[in-house]
Amino acid sequence: MRNILFVLATSLFFAMTASAQQAPPAAKPAAGKGAPAGPPTLGRAFGKVADSTGKPLENASVLLLKPTIDPSTKKKKLVLIKGMDTKASGEFNFEDLPIVGQLVLRVSAAGYKSQEIPFMVMNPAAMKPQAQPAAPAGQQSSNPFGSMPSFEKDLGTVMLANDVKELSGVVINATPPAMKLEMDKKVFNVEKNITSTGGTAVDVMRNVPSVNVDIDGNVTLRGGSPTIFVDGRPTTLTLDEIPADAIESVEVMTNPSAKYDASGGGSGILNIILKKNRKRGYNGNVNAGIDSHGAPNAMVNFNIRQGKVNFNATGLYNGQDGKTTGTTDRTTFLGNQSQLYETDLTRTKAHFLFGTVGMDYFVSNRTTLSGAYFKVHGVLDPHENSQIRIDSLLNGVMTPQYSQRVTDNNRWFDANGVQLGMKHNFKKDGENWTADATYFHVTSDGTATYTTDYFTGTPGTPINLSTVQKTVGSAAPGFLTIQTDYVNPFGASSKLEAGLRASIQHLENDNSTYNVDANGHDQLDTFSVSNYRSNSQVYAAYLNWTSAIGKSFGYEIGLRGESSRYTGDVTNLKEHFEHNYPVSLFPTLFLSEKLKHDQELQLSATRKVNRPSFFQLLPYTDYSDTLNITRGNPNLVPEFTYNFELSYIKTFKHNNTILVSAYYKYTDNLITRFQEKGINPQGDSVLINTYENANNAQTYGLEATGTHTVTKWFDYSLNLNLYNGHINTNNLNEASQNALWSWFGKFNSNFKLPQRFSAQLTATYQSKTNLPVNQQQNQFGPPNSTTQASAQGYIHPFWGVDLAVKRTFFKNDAGSITVSMSDIFRTRWSKVYSLTPDLFTQEYDRLKDPQLVRVVFAYRFGKMDLNLFKRKNMNSSGMNDAGQSMGGQ
Repeated sequence: MRNILFVLATSLFFAMTASAQQAPPAAKPAAGKGAPAGPPTLGRAFGKVADSTGKPLENASVLLLKPTIDPSTKKKKLVLIKGMDTKASGEFNFEDLPIVGQLVLRVSAAGYKSQEIPFMVMNPAAMKPQAQPAAPAGQQSSNPFGSMPSFEKDLGTVMLANDVKELSGVVINATPPAMKLEMDKKVFNVEKNITSTGGTAVDVMRNVPSVNVDIDGNVTLRGGSPTIFVDGRPTTLTLDEIPADAIESVEVMTNPSAKYDASGGGSGILNIILKKNRKRGYNGNVNAGIDSHGAPNAMVNFNIRQGKVNFNATGLYNGQDGKTTGTTDRTTFLGNQSQLYETDLTRTKAHFLFGTVGMDYFVSNRTTLSGAYFKVHGVLDPHENSQIRIDSLLNGVMTPQYSQRVTDNNRWFDANGVQLGMKHNFKKDGENWTADATYFHVTSDGTATYTTDYFTGTPGTPINLSTVQKTVGSAAPGFLTIQTDYVNPFGASSKLEAGLRASIQHLENDNSTYNVDANGHDQLDTFSVSNYRSNSQVYAAYLNWTSAIGKSFGYEIGLRGESSRYTGDVTNLKEHFEHNYPVSLFPTLFLSEKLKHDQELQLSATRKVNRPSFFQLLPYTDYSDTLNITRGNPNLVPEFTYNFELSYIKTFKHNNTILVSAYYKYTDNLITRFQEKGINPQGDSVLINTYENANNAQTYGLEATGTHTVTKWFDYSLNLNLYNGHINTNNLNEASQNALWSWFGKFNSNFKLPQRFSAQLTATYQSKTNLPVNQQQNQFGPPNSTTQASAQGYIHPFWGVDLAVKRTFFKNDAGSITVSMSDIFRTRWSKVYSLTPDLFTQEYDRLKDPQLVRVVFAYRFGKMDLNLFKRKNMNSSGMNDAGQSMGGQ
């Protein structure tokens, strides 16, 4: 019967031409050698204490206990984890609890009979369909599909008694695993990633499984550009504007379910989770460091919680002084053939300030209001020196022309963001409603001055001619997202999820280019003026149903609908254009089959869309950079992608897990970069970089990710991805790109060494691969300064190794010094070959910041509120010992 249902469900999906998947709940780590000290402490339990008449009891003693085995007597006993007195309303609330494992609540008050209530934060009812112990790390909960049992336990109203017993207390501090495998995502915990200390999100991404990062910080996920989220919402921040020390984890979603945006094509989502702190009392940390280029970094983080209010603040400064060397060798077949040889040296000085303040207000045990404000300020001053030789074919003779171009850039930006949120937990376990809104606005201004000296002969000879060109630009994007979600479980294995979302983006961008005459006066180049405004609106709704059949088969069926509207104006030309995309449906399907011996098979599929961006649609030709002339194409249509993924998960002893996935992606009307011939205002033949819809594209591959705890002092993770991609460009009168098998590998290892030392060694390798077809760029920065076709060409193989060593000191390891070096063998070269037949061929290579050393000092501080652990009729010294066992953090 199960197999028949499996076939019917799969057939239904293909008839609908779309698909889905579901994320399992966090799994319990396996016990034994090499396992973490305890399960993740993500849970919350709350309730109310009253007498027999229902009157709330204030100052009742509420203890949270954990059953354990006394190693000396081999008998069961209860040890104290946390304790508190009830409020005037009779309410109590515990946080940071183990999400898997038996707990006991003991409640008492003078004149009342005590009561003990056993419970688990991960609802045992959600585990009922499967009669077996909790799954090890990397596996689902007993619900084979993952009904997402709540990490919040409502214990209801409890009657109390007058018998109080004295207990000694201990606390088990659980260390989360470096990587956690879930159904629709991999969760990477950056707290163990010491190589990124003092860096940015770019440094974090270099060590995240499945993610590839080039030397410019552009990320790709299985060959495509993923959508970047921060705390589950889109952001206009680039990765180098997000400090690594503010990041708690990164979620990699290669095939997101209908709950997430359908836009972004089939390239997946990278969701950056920022650190949050709701511990009672006060705590925080500071760090400061410097790298071998003299660029400093520093961060201060502080959190305080008292009563119903939790307040946190973070401030960070990050300096950069990057160095990039590169060469370009390009042959152009336009008119008279020419050859370009160029060497570049770029120094980029940058300063970033990142600050955020946030507050949570606990209206009741079931309702929380949250708000946060954050600000980013950045100044970038890239300086580039280019030595250029152009050999032109004149009268059958190649004639060289030598020149030197010096580019001075200055750009600054201010970003301001506000987040407001509400979460309400209903009395029914697992039923909740959330609503939130995020507004983000950026103002950015910049100038770029290009000074070119033409020599009479070779470099060093007298200057024959000098030209000065200046580009002035500004941008002001704004982004508003409003979303609400509702979750309602039905029984132990079924769940309904629904939500609404609105995303509204406004962009203002003005760019003008001036030629500076001999007297130093700016003369406006009317062909290089680009002033535009744009608005985009995307509205979405989704519905997900999750359930299980029997003890081993689970499924999720989802449907997401999205509509969008886009308008744009080129204000200097008084041109207006707009695109309206009607409602499109994105059905999703996910199937899961539990097998014996901690094994599982999963089948997921999704339908996604990638709508052309404003810059791709803008029908304006930008001549400001003669080496990179760009033009949008207003005739572009959205591309639709169909993703299929079959996964196998196996969990071994000692917290060791392997995940193997086979995937296939097919895209209609692929949006790709394209070069075409054109004529500039001076009447010369030039190459123009634009965008076109190719017929289709397909990518397929096999990916394996494994985690292995070898000993208590050594663990590692390994990610391998073998893939093949092909683009059909026959409709563009151009030969299709040849399919190419490529592979990508990433190794991450952690060592716990004697004398409180630890180390991390990471390595990546990328084989020869086709060029990315639609690399996303920073919309507020300068365009790529090199011509690059993505329809044809390839990237040469490259590899790199990073190393970091950390030494902790002070009580509870509160202080630390981390020394790291990136690209220690100077091998992370970016070498690219690209061509467009009958137009040009190009070899281009660069090396950025090899063997960069960074030293960072960090110190954690804090004090828990020990009044929370004082109990009536209890020995004060015993309770102080219990409180002190909490440590300083």
